[in-house]
Amino acid sequence: MGRAVNVNFRMDAELKKSMEQACSELGMSMTTAFTVFAKKVSREKRISFDVCVDPFYSEPNMRYLEKIARDVARGKAHFMEHELPEADE
Repeated sequence: MGRAVNVNFRMDAELKKSMEQACSELGMSMTTAFTVFAKKVSREKRISFDVCVDPFYSEPNMRYLEKIARDVARGKAHFMEHELPEADE
């Protein structure tokens, strides 16, 4: 293993607190957790969990929602009563 270096980055304070708690419960520090992550990415040349954008926030969906909001504001929206879908169990 090579010489250790510091890596600095910014993170939301609440996220940091939550991660520190999770790491503590796992019996490790955040440094250890990030080192495990870095070693796994380096070895496998991939991120070993899904990293994706929520389709709700996709550009086409946001345009669609903005159009609906404009229609509602102009009184042009037509709402229909419908049954709610069953939740997956």
